[in-house]
Amino acid sequence: MPRLGLGTWPLDDQAVAPVVERAVGLGYRLIDTAHNYGNERGVGAGLRASGVPREELFVTTKFNKRSHSVRGVRRAAQDSVRRMGVGYLDLLLIHWPNPWRDRYVAAWQGLIELLKDGQVRAIGVSNFKATHLDRLLDETGVVPDVNQIQLDPRLGRAEIRDYHARHGIVTEAWSPLGADTGLLTDPVITRIAAEHGRTPAQIVLRWHLDLGLVVVPKSSSAARLAENIDVFDIALTPAQLADITALDRGAAGEAAALDSDSFGH
Repeated sequence: MPRLGLGTWPLDDQAVAPVVERAVGLGYRLIDTAHNYGNERGVGAGLRASGVPREELFVTTKFNKRSHSVRGVRRAAQDSVRRMGVGYLDLLLIHWPNPWRDRYVAAWQGLIELLKDGQVRAIGVSNFKATHLDRLLDETGVVPDVNQIQLDPRLGRAEIRDYHARHGIVTEAWSPLGADTGLLTDPVITRIAAEHGRTPAQIVLRWHLDLGLVVVPKSSSAARLAENIDVFDIALTPAQLADITALDRGAAGEAAALDSDSFGH
């Protein structure tokens, strides 16, 4: 799985196609979408227009609560493959647990079947808490390959990252540059950016990579797309890494994040 990819929300089919084509041309190989984004057709069009062979690409999508059943998951996977025209999925995720519906274990069982059948290459979840993950493990014994969660330096999610590390789950960060623009103007981030002669966004993305995370920043700007992927030659010092990590707001940050016990689609 590539370490850095392209997030595609909230672009629609028409807007996303040229962005995906441009991103792949810049070297992006991980493309992240979802049924709920309503842009899978456009993502597929952009991938085809890029001219890059399918086997060099890593395509992730997610299904919503309407597909939380064994049969529903199979149908969702088939529909996503058809809409994108990609032949197969590299990674399929449960988008939100929606625990009040009590169907995410059935959805996980459906993903396990798809994996065994070879219809997807990896399976995982998104926005799952440790309690949700515990239930999957207890009832199926199968560990997700990935949990995609909201995560940035001010929302460090140390506890769930530690859980992932203990169970061999890849942590993938959505909204890695923060849910608003405040993170990129933080004095710590701007100071370190100046020390390296790089942009604040590049410094934040390098922090994610140094923690071993996968990131999927989103942008439709050609300049930002190029900027976001140009982070593999930055070397943060241990002190700089610690200074950025210290921005974590702890419980206050967790309280400001979307709560998957009460929110989901």
